[in-house]
Amino acid sequence: MKALKHKLGFTGWLYLLPTLILIGVFSLWPVIQSVTYTLFDYKLNDQQKAGLFVNERFNTDLFNETALYIDLFLSEDLHNITNNQDKQRTEEILDQVKSVTQPYKELKGVIQITNEERTEIVQLYENTKRLIQDLTSNYTLTHKDSLPLLVEDLNKSIIPSNFIGLQAYKDALGDKRVHIALWNTILFTVVSVSLELVLGLGLALILNKAIKGQGLVRTTSLIPWAIPTAVAALMWSYLYDGTSGIVAHFFENLGLISQSQDLLLSQGGAMVATILADVWKTTPYMALLLLAGLQTIPGSLYEAASIDGASKFKSFFSVTLPLLKSSILVALLFRTLDAFRVFDLIFVLTGGGPGGSTETMSIYAYKTMFGQTNFGYGSVVVMIMFVCVAIIAIIFVRLLGTNLLDRK
Repeated sequence: MKALKHKLGFTGWLYLLPTLILIGVFSLWPVIQSVTYTLFDYKLNDQQKAGLFVNERFNTDLFNETALYIDLFLSEDLHNITNNQDKQRTEEILDQVKSVTQPYKELKGVIQITNEERTEIVQLYENTKRLIQDLTSNYTLTHKDSLPLLVEDLNKSIIPSNFIGLQAYKDALGDKRVHIALWNTILFTVVSVSLELVLGLGLALILNKAIKGQGLVRTTSLIPWAIPTAVAALMWSYLYDGTSGIVAHFFENLGLISQSQDLLLSQGGAMVATILADVWKTTPYMALLLLAGLQTIPGSLYEAASIDGASKFKSFFSVTLPLLKSSILVALLFRTLDAFRVFDLIFVLTGGGPGGSTETMSIYAYKTMFGQTNFGYGSVVVMIMFVCVAIIAIIFVRLLGTNLLDRK
């Protein structure tokens, strides 16, 4: 009997294995990779930091290329060196360059080297640097500007460890730009989701009514949500345009802005514009979620409330809202998490401007990682956003769970 149970249990895990693999590859592994990046000063635009180096490493490609050019340039300039002692020093350095580079000629990429090898390379760098300084000050060399830079590349061939631990988190907590981006994200999320909840609930109540052409009305109302976000943002950018945008001129005529150009060029106007575009696009999605909840409420409850003398207004607060609470929490959870991670709408519409007034955490992370190729610090911004999203999810799940228990 025990053997049978063990076999059944093993079989069950085999059925779950494909799902666990997919979760591990597409969910857990990116998170682990992002956490790993946060522990390193990882920058692709810096040869010494274009990798995750726990220990000191040696860039053979850079070293071999640099040594080749130093050998070539110094050999070309030998005829310009008139002092025999300086010429002898130059020839000794050329011999030293050839001797030190010999073991690495057939090697490629980044490797580990011993302390003796490191000392030999550092000695070559120091000797070559002193020679170049003396030669450039006493002679007119053909490659006077290039040689000092090449010598520094010899030193850069030795790649120090870029493991920094939690230092990037400390820097991010004191980064004013992170504070501004976090505040913009919270403001955008709270205002847009609140408006979408109110408007979505009103739209859901309308769609829930038995009216002629109900299917057509429901389908039409979902069109904004069905439009790709980037396309919707581009469309709204034309409507907000200060010279020909209808919405911008409409706001100007209402007196909400002094001139139509201020809508996307002022800090307050840009944030309002992004929120308005998001509310227009996502309110149908909120209404769809709430409509599903409304359809689970029995009509007999409204009939009983009507018999008891309750008005439509009182029935809404006494019957509809209490029974719709779980659906509202689910809708808020989905929309809050989605709004907190907003990227495409703001990226296309404002790019985070003007002056960073609409720069959210995701926009800042994108600019840091792909604009500056600073994947270490960019991953820290992403992890801060991940923690915030996790906290939001925990709060809503706790509230939703409590609500379900109360209903039971």
